[in-house]
Amino acid sequence: MNLLQKQGFLNTLILYGGVALGFVNGVFLFQRFLTLEQIGFFQLMLTISLLYAQIAALGISNIILKYFPYYRSEDKAHGGFATFAALWTLLGFTVFTLLIYCFREPLLSHYSKSKGGTLLVKYAYFIIPLSFLTMAYATLESMASTVFKNVLSSFLREIGLRMFTLISILLLAITAISYHDFLLIYIIANICIIVVLLIYIARGKHFKLSRISPRLLTDKAKFFNYGFYTVLSGSSYVLIQNLDNIMLSLLTKQSLAYVGVYATFFSIAVVISLPAKALSRTSLQIIAQSWAENDLAKIGKIYHKTSVVQMLIGCLLFIGLVSNKLFIITLLHKPEYAGFFGVFVVVGLGFLVDMTGGVNGYIMNFSKYYRLTTVFIVVAVIACGVLNWLLIPRLGMMGAAVAYVLTIFLLNLAYTLFVKIKFGLQPFGREHLWVLLMSTGCLLIGLYLPAINNVYIDMVYRSIIIGIIYAAMAYFLKISADINVIFDRILKKKEPGANV
Repeated sequence: MNLLQKQGFLNTLILYGGVALGFVNGVFLFQRFLTLEQIGFFQLMLTISLLYAQIAALGISNIILKYFPYYRSEDKAHGGFATFAALWTLLGFTVFTLLIYCFREPLLSHYSKSKGGTLLVKYAYFIIPLSFLTMAYATLESMASTVFKNVLSSFLREIGLRMFTLISILLLAITAISYHDFLLIYIIANICIIVVLLIYIARGKHFKLSRISPRLLTDKAKFFNYGFYTVLSGSSYVLIQNLDNIMLSLLTKQSLAYVGVYATFFSIAVVISLPAKALSRTSLQIIAQSWAENDLAKIGKIYHKTSVVQMLIGCLLFIGLVSNKLFIITLLHKPEYAGFFGVFVVVGLGFLVDMTGGVNGYIMNFSKYYRLTTVFIVVAVIACGVLNWLLIPRLGMMGAAVAYVLTIFLLNLAYTLFVKIKFGLQPFGREHLWVLLMSTGCLLIGLYLPAINNVYIDMVYRSIIIGIIYAAMAYFLKISADINVIFDRILKKKEPGANV
């Protein structure tokens, strides 16, 4: 196993470990020891700080990854690249923070009138330092990645930060600390992981803070243009994922309580997309190489395969989660969730739509039309904002969920139509119809199976029955040759003609 394969394997393990820790924190501990308003503020704080950091950094993380190789030097000064990156982030953050400061009063005044919004007014001062720390960590992580040192940074972000959160919520549970202390510990945790990563990078002696070279200064306009483009694209995607939280807090009287419920359901629904993320990592490299070789046939094959497999796995996870409604509601502990389970179903459908689109966005990104992906995403953000503005006042939390699904559908439709028109490629076939039919049947079976009083036993027996029926149908209908090969290996068979 070479270095990149080893790092990829370790990062995958870390990702799933982080998801497991996040599930324990968000679905189990938060629900028992925090109010919905406290959960909502914490999630909103993370959302705002992530978006704040992305915009304020002016694309420095992407600039580092793209342009650092051109300045790499044996003396480790790299033309003053590390100094340049530090000054760039500090300047960007200062300018953006001054702009935000001008609008602080009307925003805080609005939230002071919302139920639960007083938490944001009370603890708003945590957002700016957290945004700076988020930006600083992302910058250091990009610097570490340029010298192939990305495992520790991934571990600190996915595991370390969540372990701090787990410990602090347990301390809060035994009343050893207050909610204010809980937030303060989270800030301290971010400082700690930055210090650890900084020491790790410094010990490697890969970088020196030195005078910025004239060549690098000459290229600053090119950096700014590229940074602006990536900020527009990156922050727009973050907005699509999080705009519903922000607008729920702005447009409803329940404000942070609604954000707490919605963000929790969203974090559970994310589980549906995890297999797609793992599959996309491999597909990404194949598509990039295929474009370099102008092999459209291979791209089309990958496009179809990923769409089928992602839809197949995503539907199974969706059915399992929806069929186990009682288990999820019991696990969440708070009775308020029961009345909003439909929101979870709709958000889950949004993830299914995105997965079924396969790698349409990647195909565009690696083509000569890559700039159009930014246009599509920006238009999608505008559409998402308008839909939230129209639907939330009428449908409440369900309005945010519907706005998310419609936005994801329209974005994937735009990608799919463009790829079809320009390259003659589309991912759909009869396999998709089979998946839809068998998923509908298995969902009905899951919903109408007789209930068992013990919710844990009920979840196990319901999931096993659904899983066996779904897997058997997928196998005998030959939905995916790749998955059938895996089954054949498990069953110690070999099907002639199946390709991995």
